[in-house]
Amino acid sequence: MEMACKDGNGVMDNGKYVRYTPEQVEALERVYYECPKPSSLRRQQIIRECPILSNIEPKQIKVWFQNRRCREKQRKEASRLHAVNRKLTAMNKLLMEENDRLQKQVSHLVYENGCFRRHTQNSGLAAKDTSCESVVTSGQQRSTSQHPPRDAGPAGLLSIAEETLTEFLSKATGTAVEWVQMPGMKPGPDSNGIIAISHGCTGVAARACGLVGLEPTRVAEILKDRPAWYRDCRAVDVLNVLPTANGGTIELLYMQLYAPTTLAPARDFCLIRYTSVMEDGSLVVCERSLTNTQNGTSMPPVQTFVRAEMLPSGYLIRPCEGGGSIIHIVDHVNLEAWSVPEVLRSLYESSSALAQRATMAALRQLRQIAQEVTPTNVTNWGRRPAALRALSQRLSRGFNEALNGFNDEGWTLLGNDGMDDITILVNSSPEKLMGLNLSFSNGFTSVSNAVMCAKASMLLQNVPPAILLRFLREHRSEWADNTIDAYSAAAVKIGPFSLPGSRVCNFGGQVILPLAHTIEHEEMLEVVKLEGVGHPPEDMMPRDVLLLQLCSGMDENAMGSFAELIFAPIDGSFADDAPLLPSGFRIIPLDSRKEASSPNRTLDLASSLEAGSKPMNDPSVSNGATRSVMTIAFEFAFESHMQENVASMARQYIRSIISSVQRVALALSPSNLGSHGGLRPPLGTPEAHTLAQWICRSYRCYMAVDLLTPCAEGSESFLKSLWHYSDAIMCCSLKALPVFTFANQAGLDMLETTLVALQDITLEKIFDDHGRKSLYSEFPQIMQQGFACLQGGICMSSMGRPVSYERAVAWKVLNEEENVHCICFMFINWSFV
Repeated sequence: MEMACKDGNGVMDNGKYVRYTPEQVEALERVYYECPKPSSLRRQQIIRECPILSNIEPKQIKVWFQNRRCREKQRKEASRLHAVNRKLTAMNKLLMEENDRLQKQVSHLVYENGCFRRHTQNSGLAAKDTSCESVVTSGQQRSTSQHPPRDAGPAGLLSIAEETLTEFLSKATGTAVEWVQMPGMKPGPDSNGIIAISHGCTGVAARACGLVGLEPTRVAEILKDRPAWYRDCRAVDVLNVLPTANGGTIELLYMQLYAPTTLAPARDFCLIRYTSVMEDGSLVVCERSLTNTQNGTSMPPVQTFVRAEMLPSGYLIRPCEGGGSIIHIVDHVNLEAWSVPEVLRSLYESSSALAQRATMAALRQLRQIAQEVTPTNVTNWGRRPAALRALSQRLSRGFNEALNGFNDEGWTLLGNDGMDDITILVNSSPEKLMGLNLSFSNGFTSVSNAVMCAKASMLLQNVPPAILLRFLREHRSEWADNTIDAYSAAAVKIGPFSLPGSRVCNFGGQVILPLAHTIEHEEMLEVVKLEGVGHPPEDMMPRDVLLLQLCSGMDENAMGSFAELIFAPIDGSFADDAPLLPSGFRIIPLDSRKEASSPNRTLDLASSLEAGSKPMNDPSVSNGATRSVMTIAFEFAFESHMQENVASMARQYIRSIISSVQRVALALSPSNLGSHGGLRPPLGTPEAHTLAQWICRSYRCYMAVDLLTPCAEGSESFLKSLWHYSDAIMCCSLKALPVFTFANQAGLDMLETTLVALQDITLEKIFDDHGRKSLYSEFPQIMQQGFACLQGGICMSSMGRPVSYERAVAWKVLNEEENVHCICFMFINWSFV
């Protein structure tokens, strides 16, 4: 009889109690941190390699690892429950405050309604169109009216700052703005916070409340550094700093925001920022625009910028019991929508877009940094999270710089070729070219002395931005084909990475390697390997090209979210300070569904927490954007004496991309989408949920047990259960060289790949010599008997990392006609070695 003792450091075997020595425990712990689930072969290897473990049976080693995993799971669960409890306590406090605010708002509305009734009865004007809403919102309009001129000295600025503080607090915790819950944002322990948007106020406004695991001073420090987390922010210049008698500070700021598309100018603000500590210990940072009527220090108008207005906004940061902070964020701006084309007005009048780009981005940055202070602070490829965040920021910032093409950054406009659909800019400034002249492994050196940007925008109809972006990401060959101008080969000779994503000859396919992602997976950083790229006749042997790629906005239910695919060529060294020339796509939804279900809708937080809330994939709440604007910007490094040729090539390149996107958009229209709102699978393969049914039915047929818990909800539930199954499940084709055609989430994690790149991985590639021999010996049994059980062993991920598995099961997958469709493999208890 064999059983584990209470502390897990010994086993009882045949009546003898054996206790592990500290040295043995230390040796086992070292192995555990490398491989928590060693296979039987790996356990035998451990005993052979560690002499101090030679007197221990493999079964005892197995029990020790089982106990160790159990203790680790209990520790993690206790830590998770403690964190959830803290968050629920804080959320409960926020909900109570929100309930109190709503009660005050109801009382205010009742009072205003009574005043309105008395006024109409006394004046006899009941027939006139004087709605209750206009009376209610009049108080909001009065609160945002212009202030009378006052002294521009410290006393006058302090007066403006105190009024800004009062108005900000009335928005953050009071009823100065009518807040409605942002569609799709459900508060809870795993949410980003309580997100609300404005209804019926001047400009657009958004508010967020949440809990972050950082101290208030650190939170304020992060949020003040707006360019580090607000991707639309180009710069914030501090013009003056004045201390106040109460220990606070007043800062005069000048801020510039990038334009999101080529169809609109950029925005700038002249601001006053007031930082102070309240009596209850809360830290407040509030801001507003300074106008000439306030006699404040103001910047003169700047060419190519439209002066926008920030109404009282800011951050209320309160210390939380047990550590961390409770934060209230309010963003309230008037973006002067009159200055943009009519087609873009809805974007500049959308509170949801402001919430996604600014308010929620602030919360995400805080949560991301709070997570990075934990001990597990090294991610894929040996990079620390801060370094990966910096790379993401550089990609986004470089794309915005190319898209806006500011003169003070060295960009100059080239004339068109008789058509104004493509804008060409050239930059020869030393800052832009710094670090671009690199030596490459094929023997030639980049001598580019200028950078060209070709950009354009186009209107799309009836194409969900998230689906189009996914297609562009996963099917690069659809828009990066091999019909580029003959000049491409000559230009690439300057440096193989000078044409990002160019339509290369011998396009051998792409492999997407995940690098990092944010907490809620709304943004992913990855490396794309373009295989077999060659530019004849100079290149005798094809080579691989690496792209650093940033992908965001793939959630179809994220209202107001931009969909972006930004990439830049990198060399094999992949240094943190490597020069980047970002290019890519930005898709901006314009006609989203209504931001509030009715004008008088209130923020019902309790109902959103009920189990009966509609899921986001419900058709009644899904994001049905009908129009969007796609902006394309591509950068090319070149020699200045070849400027005209490169400009001609760039125009042709962008126009062909636009043509490809239009063709793809037509194919992705709702009539060509599957029932799940996703792309139809390639011809010749079954629908994913049908394949899931075949896999489960065939497993039961051969193994006489159910793979999944039986359910009566239809085939979609089979696919969902299979996708989230804990063991790695993957299917491969029945060809001379079998390749993988499907894998669940665990299978993709095990192979470190994506569904698209999965099809480039052959079955042979993942097994070592021992595994291949074992598979070949069992393959006849699989075909004759229908299934086989394989011993544990080692396989390899797509990134070359060894993966151990305890055992594997293989079986034939039969279709409706009982013909063999593919072979399915299930790897049980796998882990990286």
